[in-house]
Amino acid sequence: MANNGRGNQEAIAYRGEKLPSVLEDVVVAGALDLECDERLWVPQADGVWFKPLLFCVSQGYFVNILRVRRSGILSRHRHTGPVAATVLKGRWHYLEHPWWAEEGSFAFEPPGDIHTLEVPEGVAEMVTLFHVTGAYIYVDPDGNALGIEDVFSKLELAKAHYEKVGLGKDFVNQFIR
Repeated sequence: MANNGRGNQEAIAYRGEKLPSVLEDVVVAGALDLECDERLWVPQADGVWFKPLLFCVSQGYFVNILRVRRSGILSRHRHTGPVAATVLKGRWHYLEHPWWAEEGSFAFEPPGDIHTLEVPEGVAEMVTLFHVTGAYIYVDPDGNALGIEDVFSKLELAKAHYEKVGLGKDFVNQFIR
């Protein structure tokens, strides 16, 4: 069997020098534990929280789990970068699109897409893993900018929350790269 240029793949750890300036890995134990310590969930709006997994400030993206315990419109926004979403629980959709994101679904949202996120009546809890590159620009129905959310605003929100609940503002540092 050819090794496709990968050389000897025996179970031997790399023995060479670490490349300079390589950041440390981020490993979040229990990342998908939705019943974790409530202090890990950062309040974002009424009935809406997020659990940070990664704040990549050097490349302008964040990865988090969004938890929503209410129905209705969450936000209308435009993406400046791509977004990947995996639904872990519940369902949601965008008023502007015919598709539904349901438990087990994966959705890719391209840069420039403008849509209005709704959690329908009857969904007690919606939980989705989001990888967001760039920013959300919150807009009115005509596309006029109302606000912005990005890795830096999410980071500051998490830092303030962790300080408030007794974990300390530096608790968030484990998620920053």
